[in-house]
Amino acid sequence: MASASLQFFAFILALFGVFGDIAATLLPHWKVNADVGSNIITAITQMQGLWMDCTWYSTGMFSCTLKYSILSLPVYIQAARTTMVLSCILSAFGICITTVGMKCTRLGGDTDSKNNACFAGGICFILAGIFGLVPTCWYTREIISNFLDQTIPESSKHEPGGAVYTGFISAGLLLIAGVIFCSSCFKRQQGAWIYPPKQHHFSSTEQESNAGYSLKDYV
Repeated sequence: MASASLQFFAFILALFGVFGDIAATLLPHWKVNADVGSNIITAITQMQGLWMDCTWYSTGMFSCTLKYSILSLPVYIQAARTTMVLSCILSAFGICITTVGMKCTRLGGDTDSKNNACFAGGICFILAGIFGLVPTCWYTREIISNFLDQTIPESSKHEPGGAVYTGFISAGLLLIAGVIFCSSCFKRQQGAWIYPPKQHHFSSTEQESNAGYSLKDYV
C-alpha cells in the first residue's frame, strides 16, 4: 500500500513536470531586457524565447515575431529547441507507460509486467529531466556571460525570464519522479532476489526409501 501511494505521489510530480516542461518550451519568457544603466525605457518590455520574440508596450499592445530561420539562430537556442522538444516527448511517454505500470491501476497484466512498465516509465522521466535541465543551464550561462561582458551595451543585456525558472523546476520534478519509480521497482526485484521461493529438498534417506518402495512394487 505504501509503494502504491509513493508511486501515485511520483505520478503527480511527473504531471506537474510535464505541464511545466511544455509551458517552458512554448513561452517567450526565456530572457527579458534588463533595466540597467541611465537610459531606462520603462514603456517597453522585450522578451525572447525559443520560438518567438515578443514586445509589451505600456499602452497595452503586445506583438510577437516568430523565428522562422533556424540556421540564423545561435547554437544554444537550436540545442535548447531540440532538447526541450525531446524532453516533452519523453515525459509524455513516461506518463502513458507509468499509467499502465502503477500498482493502483488495473492495467498492464501481471506483477512482473507492471514492474517493467513502471521501471521503463521512470527511465523516461529521468531522461526527460536531463534533457530539460541541460538547455536551461546552457541558456542561463549564455545570459549571465553576456550580462557580465563589458563590451556589450547595457541596452542589449538581458536577464533570465520566467520560462527558465519553470524549466528548472520541471526538470527537477521529472528527475524526482523518475528516481521514485525506478527505486520502487528495484526494491521489489531486490527482495525477490534476496528471498527466493523455497524449494522442497528431499534427504538421501527419504530418496532411498522411496526408491526401495518403488522397487518392491515391481517385484
